[in-house]
Amino acid sequence: MACLSSAPDQCQKRSLLYNDVTPMACMMGAQPELAKWTETHPRYLVTGWKCQTLRPGEKDV
Repeated sequence: MACLSSAPDQCQKRSLLYNDVTPMACMMGAQPELAKWTETHPRYLVTGWKCQTLRPGEKDV
């Protein structure tokens, strides 16, 4: 979840999708990726994140 720094009540759900990554690898690798994302999106503040597997039929577009 990412919210505007200037308007914390204006949030958007964002996703980073990876193929063939274990939940443990996701948990360990997510924070550096989130840090990179916030560097390129300075108006946003990451307010929460979670790792989950794709559901059947779901795919990266």
